[in-house]
Amino acid sequence: MGFCYPGKGKTGDLPPRPECAPQWHEKLLENMPHIELVILVGAYTQKYYLKDKKTLTMRVGDYQSYLPKYFPIPHPPPTNRFWRAKNPWFEESIVPEIKLIIRRILE
Repeated sequence: MGFCYPGKGKTGDLPPRPECAPQWHEKLLENMPHIELVILVGAYTQKYYLKDKKTLTMRVGDYQSYLPKYFPIPHPPPTNRFWRAKNPWFEESIVPEIKLIIRRILE
């Protein structure tokens, strides 16, 4: 979401600075007109782009409703190991699907 490190918080990194995405994302995306899929990594990015009231888990589980433009996934750092442990369906079902979609785009 931001292009700088926001600093360390109690349980991980601080949230991204709120001025970064509105200032830079649209300008960057305008210069990349052939993007076929935007992978939305983490809750902050998903909330910004999807503008819905769903939780990260709901969005990831309902990824098909955001295709073909977006694919929501959880943030990968170690602090999310608890989320992954509680949601084994992500590794079993979602990861193979996103790999397949990316493979098709790259062909």
